[in-house]
Order: sequence, then structure tokens, then C-alpha cells
Amino acid sequence: MPTLAATAAAAKRLGGVLRKKSDEPLADLLAVAERTYLSDLVAELQKDITAVETALSLPWTTSPAEGQICRIKVIKRTIYDRAGFALLRARVIHAA
Repeated sequence: MPTLAATAAAAKRLGGVLRKKSDEPLADLLAVAERTYLSDLVAELQKDITAVETALSLPWTTSPAEGQICRIKVIKRTIYDRAGFALLRARVIHAA
């Protein structure tokens, strides 16, 4: 049975790799993490391991676009059913 300490160590190592702060091979790390309580996460990552490896190897990210989409959704939710499109448009333009 895996221990909590082993799970925490594997999670820290996995976080370093996913944040591109470690050059440790992903396959080795997933093999270690699979023997901890992170086995469900590893199984999900393994389903599309090609996409995970590609995302880790490319120098660019979609985070700025995702951030803008999230910001607009928050604005929309705050005024949903309280105003029309004109107010939503004004808030988006004013926030930018």
C-alpha cells in the first residue's frame, strides 16, 4: 500500500515536470507515480500521453487566450439576467 509521503514526493516531482522546472523523463516519473495514490491521475494522463509530451516539448502556451476567455465568462456571469448585450460589451471593452 502506498504511503502519503511517497505520494507527496511523486506529486512534487510531477508538478516540477508539468511546470517545465525539471528535466526528469516523464515516463520514469509516471511509472513511480503509478505506484502511489496518483494512479488515477497517471491513468488519465496515459490516455493521451502523446498530447501531454507534445505540450511539454513546445515552447508556447494557450494560457493567455484561456485567461481572456475565463475573464469574459466571469464578466458574463456577474451580469447575467441583469442587463443586455450593451452592458456586457461596455464591461468587456472597459476592462481591456
